[in-house]
Amino acid sequence: MSTVSNLLELRPDEVHVWIVEPERIDDRKLLDAYWNLLDAGEREKQRRFRFERHQRQYLVSHALVRLTLSRYAPVAPAAWTFATNAYGRPEVQGEWGTKLRFNLSHTDGMALVAVGTGAELGADVEDAERPGETVEIADHYFAPTEVATLRALPPDRHRARFFEYWTLKEAYIKARGAGLSLPLEQFAFHLERGQSPRISFDPRMRDEPDAWQFVQLKPSERHQAAVALKRARGLPMSVRWQFTVPLAGDTTPPRIQAA
Repeated sequence: MSTVSNLLELRPDEVHVWIVEPERIDDRKLLDAYWNLLDAGEREKQRRFRFERHQRQYLVSHALVRLTLSRYAPVAPAAWTFATNAYGRPEVQGEWGTKLRFNLSHTDGMALVAVGTGAELGADVEDAERPGETVEIADHYFAPTEVATLRALPPDRHRARFFEYWTLKEAYIKARGAGLSLPLEQFAFHLERGQSPRISFDPRMRDEPDAWQFVQLKPSERHQAAVALKRARGLPMSVRWQFTVPLAGDTTPPRIQAA
């Protein structure tokens, strides 16, 4: 648990992203320590996964949430309690629920948790090397402008651009806290080299493009990630991100990316 004197600070226009590679953690003492941090409900969910790698992803990522939140508040990692909204998004309960926002995402090979204060935020990470369709999914679910842009690219760039769109869309809907109840074709991202991603909305979405900021991350050759933040006081967002091994130490110095 962090003490008050060494807690990290977060500005309203800042998001911190902590990244872990669960499959690289095989120290039994560490894994047991993670298990001891989870509550009964989390332990039951972890047991339900059929494959060991998915059990490990869940264990490490949920321990990461608890240990990360305790970097910012004088609360023991095991003492955090959470509630989910109507669409399943977990939120901090108790005194710190109005002060800290977090969002967890995990995929094969990587998990991350984004933390901010006050403003709604969302984050997503995807394994861009996973097998499966890309353009075909976009045809059915993406906005027409995104499909047209994707189709205009050379085929060897389809997969990378698809996952750029996908992580941005996931980050946005997670920040909204409404999940896939938000129709993916009713909002579009516009990506231009050297500029931050921009979003536009179908009038039915009833949202304002200027209310949102987005940052894209490329934490590995294999993975694509994105962070969405509802604009705080008109300030440009900055994202600080780094790799860590929970309870063992941070493995890289922090990097800063601005919106």
